[in-house]
Amino acid sequence: MSRWLGVTLLGVALTVVILATATVALGVGSASLSVGDVVDVVLRRLALIPGENVTVEADRIVWELRMPRVLGALSVGAALAICGVVLQSLTRNELADPYLLGISSGSTVGVVAVIVFGLSLPLVPESLTLTAAAFGGAILAMVLVLGLATGRSGALPPGRTILAGVAVGQLCAAFTSLSIMVFGERDVSRMVMNWTLGSFAGMRWPNATVMLCCAIASLLVLLFATSTLDAFAFGETSARSLGINVTRARWILLIITALITAATVSVAGPIGFVGLTIPHLVRIATGPGHRTLLPLTALAGAALMLVADALARTLRPSTEIPIGVITATIGTPVLVFLLRRQAGKT
Repeated sequence: MSRWLGVTLLGVALTVVILATATVALGVGSASLSVGDVVDVVLRRLALIPGENVTVEADRIVWELRMPRVLGALSVGAALAICGVVLQSLTRNELADPYLLGISSGSTVGVVAVIVFGLSLPLVPESLTLTAAAFGGAILAMVLVLGLATGRSGALPPGRTILAGVAVGQLCAAFTSLSIMVFGERDVSRMVMNWTLGSFAGMRWPNATVMLCCAIASLLVLLFATSTLDAFAFGETSARSLGINVTRARWILLIITALITAATVSVAGPIGFVGLTIPHLVRIATGPGHRTLLPLTALAGAALMLVADALARTLRPSTEIPIGVITATIGTPVLVFLLRRQAGKT
């Protein structure tokens, strides 16, 4: 009973943090707005109040510019966190994160193809070329990793999958570096570097809506696989003894997480530490059971990403800090704490 009370209180606390941070994030920036103005705009857009006092400028700033960014940060944070949970369970590797399958490196290759070589994609609007190229590069990297890791029987051993991800990641990194050095102009390396550090500056309603739907759908789908994930946490032998088709389950779950991660990278760039550290922190509070671990990890990931994005926008008013720098600054001490905590048990 006390455990469920603690889990409930944690969920409520995370929800409160998200709502409070979102309200503040919608008001702060180059044009600051009061909490009352923010609430009025949101309630007016939801048709809950007439909103005669809402100005056109406040409505545009809150709803058109900042709200998509807030929803995008929430969605990407939640998606990366739950992907980290799934991959750590599938591989039984505590250092597994959403970029295990070389997805971030593959997406960078797609971005380099656009920025350095001027790649254009047929039937894709120019404004979406970079996003589409990043998603395509991520998918190609995933296919290559899974192809290298698959055995003759169709199995995907965790060790071989990790090694294949490392190999493909290094290959993509080499291609990226060579392309920039040989063919890149003066500002190309800066553009690519800025993209690889992650940002929600370009988030608008279409991609924010897509990411929100992806995050919700992925959480709902993965909640149906909680018993399978619980079994994987105890090893393949335990999973097989429970009647689980290990090969098929691993293929399905890896592809789902890879597609989700590719979607996050394509809209926000690679953002580290969220999918690595958040699952560990939540697991300390909830235990290993995925029925509670998944939704609470999604809330915690969303909260962290929203806080990080708010800090990225406000710490330096004249220049936005890449969000990957913020998450690394927060995540590194947390990772050190987790390592020391684990070392103290052995």
